[in-house]
Amino acid sequence: MNRQPVVLLVEDNPRNLKLARDVLEYAGFSVVVADTGEQGVEQARATLPDVILMDLQLPGIDGFAALELLRGHEATAHIPVVALTAFAMQRDRDRALASGFAGYLEKPISVREFPAQVRRHLPRSDDGHAP
Repeated sequence: MNRQPVVLLVEDNPRNLKLARDVLEYAGFSVVVADTGEQGVEQARATLPDVILMDLQLPGIDGFAALELLRGHEATAHIPVVALTAFAMQRDRDRALASGFAGYLEKPISVREFPAQVRRHLPRSDDGHAP
């Protein structure tokens, strides 16, 4: 039996957080949440999620600084981190991807497409299937 993929959702806007969590849980994901960059890094180290969705504008450290901390820690360096942001300009996407984000999803999310967009970033297991 396959276990539910674990997503860490780092988002400081309560409405965006609730919508994304509800959509992902309905689609079969287990969701852990944090509302600051620092909490996101702590949660990542504590839960070792399959994928992290990171808002770029956060109170405290921003998503870029949080990504650097995750990449610099052996336990979290391999976890795909996807930017989840309201920034919609091509240069914002280019900066995020150049900084090491595994992907870039724009807010507002598409309720219909969001689970598949997240699933594409799950690491593959040895048998070629997502966890």
